[in-house]
Amino acid sequence: MKWFDYTALTLVIIGAVNWLLIGIFRFDLVAFLFGNMSWLSRIVYSLVGLCGLYLISFFGRVRSMSE
Repeated sequence: MKWFDYTALTLVIIGAVNWLLIGIFRFDLVAFLFGNMSWLSRIVYSLVGLCGLYLISFFGRVRSMSE
């Protein structure tokens, strides 16, 4: 399951970089690569969002590791 954690973290980092590019340069990397709201870009956005929701569980796991 550790590979899934790393994959989810990587996708969320990619999403964070995309939001940084949107915020600073008004450049949407996902839309540039896959098309503006094409089915492929919607899949990428959905995967990033789902991985972000999954990573909420990191709070509980990190907290239990420190105890």
